[in-house]
Amino acid sequence: MGAHPSGASAPGPVPSGSSGSLLAVSDLHVRYEDNRAVVEALRPASDEDWLLVAGDVGDHMADVEWALSTLASRFSRVVWVPGNHELWTHPDDPVRARGVARYEALVRLCRSLGVTTPEDPYPVWRGAGGPAVVVPLFLLYDYSFRRPGVRSAEEALRLADEAGVVATDEFLLRPDPYASVVEWCRARLRLTAARLDALPADLPTVLVSHFPLVREPTEVLRFPDFALWCGTEATADWPVRYRAAAVVYGHLHIPRLIRKQGVPHYEVSLGYPREWSRRTDPGHTPRVLPEFSAAGPAGMRPGPGPGEDRPRPGSGGGRPGFGGGRPGFGGGRS
Repeated sequence: MGAHPSGASAPGPVPSGSSGSLLAVSDLHVRYEDNRAVVEALRPASDEDWLLVAGDVGDHMADVEWALSTLASRFSRVVWVPGNHELWTHPDDPVRARGVARYEALVRLCRSLGVTTPEDPYPVWRGAGGPAVVVPLFLLYDYSFRRPGVRSAEEALRLADEAGVVATDEFLLRPDPYASVVEWCRARLRLTAARLDALPADLPTVLVSHFPLVREPTEVLRFPDFALWCGTEATADWPVRYRAAAVVYGHLHIPRLIRKQGVPHYEVSLGYPREWSRRTDPGHTPRVLPEFSAAGPAGMRPGPGPGEDRPRPGSGGGRPGFGGGRPGFGGGRS
């Protein structure tokens, strides 16, 4: 499904007549031992279950390799998209690749493990609720989720900085060889839209992204300026335009279901231990098709979201706001 930029084939065969489930999870952050234990405990209910992993597996390449290899050994297919944390060039990660080179290294790693990436042909899910094309998306953000009345990214970033809200991405996520993350985002949007336009018009999709495709999920953030690092307005019509039966995303650490124009958007984040420890079933992976369950197990009910027990921007140690050293959404060591 869709052109493959490198000419490589998709990892593994696509099952037909599957009776398994299409499951999803994100923001595993396996640097934390408690989160590693959750990954160790994740098991499919069926030999034909697929797992969608919507980014932020870990900060270091070795952590990503451990988690994805563990999951790929258990699920019939694992589909991965990068989060911002995988794209960081962390000071204590032996892998020093930056920007596009780092992303390409992650893709090579995934292919060596049999994990599907945004650069591979899009697989067709033929189990419950199918057929549907599963589309892993790597799109980034362009600072267009701004405060009302703010007309430019420069002004939005200045106002966020004055409020003490600065994402760690600004220090660790390098866009090389692009001049900025905005340019990299625009390039990814063009490439991905061309592939989506080429899909058969009679097949629905399951769109898998680390960042939400619509702005509505960010409206509950405790620090609204952090929405700048959470997506792009350019994808607002993609769920309808590309016939999404479901949208899967992560990043916000607020697991919940919303519906927009009839399309379910479900955040599937695990998050940090201090966040998921408030839930009764942190290891739950929701079923994506035939449709999401609005209630779901207690472990996936709408939570308090990142930053609830964090000091107000600029009041704690380290860099102000989300760039500080405290564990939390986008925090320097989180």
